[in-house]
Amino acid sequence: MDFSDLIQWCLEHLSYWVILILMILENSLVPLPSELIVTPAAYKAANGEMNIFLVILFTTLGALIGALINYHLALFVGRPIVYKFADSRFGHLLGINRQKIEYVESFFLKHGKISTFFGRLIPAVRQFISIPAGLARMRLPAFILFTTLGSAIWNSILVLLGYYLAQILPEDRLLEELERYSREISYVFVALVTLALITWYLKRKLKACR
Repeated sequence: MDFSDLIQWCLEHLSYWVILILMILENSLVPLPSELIVTPAAYKAANGEMNIFLVILFTTLGALIGALINYHLALFVGRPIVYKFADSRFGHLLGINRQKIEYVESFFLKHGKISTFFGRLIPAVRQFISIPAGLARMRLPAFILFTTLGSAIWNSILVLLGYYLAQILPEDRLLEELERYSREISYVFVALVTLALITWYLKRKLKACR
């Protein structure tokens, strides 16, 4: 099933349980772009077919469950097996490779526990940031808190996007516009998170100098 088929299927079959399952998959080991799940759900909510608050709740809950799966897998199997899986053919089929794991682990080590919050807002990082958190044995309450907050913000922004598109587009053009602007949306998220990281880092440095 390609992205076009996935979007069409989502538009035709979306329910809160379907959203939950897709978001669990998207946040564990299956490379499903969340904008192709959350945005169509928000589109339907804007048209009165779903409840917008339940959309945010179920997408965030699914993201948390998927993140916890990755966290505990990394926690229990350890770094050698994680990297062996990343080097495997099956890992590559799921969009995982050594470079991605090394990148998110470096991101986590550089920014600490807060990276599980900011990482949820970066498209290239969000699906895998739970892995280095598990490898580092990050405290579970902090992991749940940061993951939930980051996921809720990410999903809420995608919901706003779905609402906006519902006002200007007919349903048969939703896929076309999502595919056209998905890269731009990712760039905006990366820019905002980078700015937030810089601000947070500077504030911490200024506080340490006092």
